Amino acid sequence: MTEAPVDVRADTRARLQQAALELFTRTGFEQVTADEIADAAGTSRRTFFRCFATKADAVWGEFGAHVARLERLLAATREDQPVLASICAAYVEVNDYADGDLPILRQRMALILGEPALQAHAQVRYADVDRVVAEHVARRLGQTPDALLPRLVATSTRAAATTAFEVWLADGTTTLAAALHAAFDQLALGFPDLRPPSA
Repeated sequence: MTEAPVDVRADTRARLQQAALELFTRTGFEQVTADEIADAAGTSRRTFFRCFATKADAVWGEFGAHVARLERLLAATREDQPVLASICAAYVEVNDYADGDLPILRQRMALILGEPALQAHAQVRYADVDRVVAEHVARRLGQTPDALLPRLVATSTRAAATTAFEVWLADGTTTLAAALHAAFDQLALGFPDLRPPSA
């Protein structure tokens, strides 16, 4: 019985991503070159650019697959599930990482959320998330995705998720799932913690 062949491309991409994250974290995104990433990963500049169009793409990794999974999860939600609950559940499931993957996720998100040079790239990728969520809301409400409510729900739920990631990174004690649930609960209930206590 022979072993299954290793996906060399996937393995190379993973090594390049890890090398990029470590170098960016240690030295700074702007200071690191593609040549240095390739060298640290034991490959060539040409191979780097076969895997990633830009340095920023190495930070984001397989984000397209992440968005596609979010879209599938939203499409599979029950019709009787409240819209915000369906979005929260999909966000939590798509961000359910194994413990072993959390250190890399922390590196990745710290760069995405804290590196000014990556902010323009973030807006492009977040637009894909917003599109998927707005289309889901529009289907459920019988509206068009560019109507006010689908767009508002898309941007506000993404903001809630982003804030949950920021809290998770800074806190060090809460889980990502708990932070996501807490953020979506506040949003879904109209920020109950802002209401004055009952007399």
